[in-house]
Formats: sequence, structure tokens, C-alpha cells
Amino acid sequence: MSLWIPVTIAAAAFQTVRFMLQKSLSSVKLSAAGATFARFAYSLPLALLGLFVALGVTGFDLPALSVRFWVFAVIGGTTQILATICVVALFKQRNFAVGITFKKTEVIQTAIVGFLILGDQVSSGALMAILLGLLAVLLLSKTPGDSGPWWQYLTNRASRLGLGSGVLFAFSSVSYRGASLQLGDMDAWFRALVTLAVVVSFQFVSMGLWLLWRDRAELRAVWETRQTGVFVGLTSLSGSFCWFFAFTLQNAAYVKALGQVELILSLLASILFFKERITRREIAGMMLLGLSILALVSSI
Repeated sequence: MSLWIPVTIAAAAFQTVRFMLQKSLSSVKLSAAGATFARFAYSLPLALLGLFVALGVTGFDLPALSVRFWVFAVIGGTTQILATICVVALFKQRNFAVGITFKKTEVIQTAIVGFLILGDQVSSGALMAILLGLLAVLLLSKTPGDSGPWWQYLTNRASRLGLGSGVLFAFSSVSYRGASLQLGDMDAWFRALVTLAVVVSFQFVSMGLWLLWRDRAELRAVWETRQTGVFVGLTSLSGSFCWFFAFTLQNAAYVKALGQVELILSLLASILFFKERITRREIAGMMLLGLSILALVSSI
């Protein structure tokens, strides 16, 4: 079995737990921005400590960070911040499992972004998979009690947040892979760790300054929820390292496609932990989206 496969599955598991914790934080004390900042604030010390220990144990030198590396890192870090805010805000609109499913349109969109940025060709089979995924999104976009023509549901808040997060996560995935590949021929895990430390540092500083300017009360709220926030940071760091490691080893589209195991995990979390009811239409939409992802993988 290729190493990127178990690493990706581990990333999906850590991410599911982290989103569960962020959902709890956003529903109690923190805004979507605050719950997102908590992720970076409590994972930064762990990321820097991990890099420091790795440098000491292995004897590796910190690689030179080129301008191209910084461009990829800043784009990836910024789009991930915005995408995470969209997902946390989405949890307030729809239940946990469906929120994650909307977010998971990033798999299809990653293939599109890869084509636009890297020139990757999309086969006719991949195009059919994209259309199938769109059908699944249409099925999921209608909230209970809505009435009227189907196209109006693409403009509701839940749909905009979900699709928007997918686009942003697609850009961040491609950018992180691009950044890690700028670090030369060093061990893949070390390139992933360096990229992670740089990106989380950028995210902490940029978002911290923004909250300091716009919402200082939210910074205090992040500190007051530190007992849960520490676990957000730990699961975020573990998941992010696994994602970065997998991106270093394999094409981002493949990694994100396999990461769809998160759909099953989020469904279990929705039922077992949040006691949320999943409708038949929503289950059908998630199954259809999963089918489109499998079709996309088989055609790449």
C-alpha cells in the first residue's frame, strides 16, 4: 500500500474531530472567525515545537524559502482561513454531516483548479463526474420547508457557503502541494513539517492582527475557551501535517478524493454526537456526491 493512502485516511479522521470541536465552540461562545482563529492559535506552538525537535534530532538545516514558496504559502494560508470560516458558518445553517458534504465539493473543484493553474487535462469521464457532483449539490441545496423553483436554492446562504468553501479549499490544497515541492529533494515528511510551520505562523499573525483591529472581544473569547481550544489545536496540527505530507507524496486531486472517507465519519458524528436527524434526501445527496468522486478518481 502506498504511504499516502493511510496518511490521507488519518488526515480525514483528525479533520472530522477538529470540525466537531469547532462546531461546539461556534455554537457556544465563538463566532465563525473566532472558532477558526482558535485552530491556528493553539496549533502554532505545537507546529513550531515539532519543527524545532525535528531540526535537533535529524540535524537537517532549515531550507531556503524562495519567493515562489512564499507565494504558494500565502495563497494557501489565506484561502484556508476563508474556507474554514465558511465551513464553521455553514454549521449554523445546516447539520454537521451535510455541512461537511457541501465542503467536500472541493474534490471536484480541486480537479478544476488543477487544470486552470497547472494545466492538467480533464477527460470526458472526469467531466461526467463533475456534472454528477453538481446534481448531488442541487439535491443537497434545498433546505426542509423550502418551496419554489430548484435554481433558487443555489443562491441560499447554505449553498453559497458550502460551494465557496469548496473553491477556497481547492486553491489551498493545490497551493500547499506547490509550496512543499519548492523545498527540493528533502524527505517528504520534513518538507511537509516546514510548510506547515510557515503556513500556520502566517495564519496566526494575519488573523490575529485582523481580530485585534476588528473584534478584540473575540480574542478574549478564544482564550476563555482554551480548554477546548487546545484540543482543536492538537487535532488541527495532526490533521494538517497528514494533509501536507500526503500532498507532498501525491497529486492533490487523488488525496482529496480518498479523503472522502470523511463523509462517513461526519455522518457518524452527526448521528452519535450531535443527535441530528439526517433526511433521506440528504443521505441520497451524499451518496450521489460520493459516487461522483469515485467516478472522478477512476477517470484521472
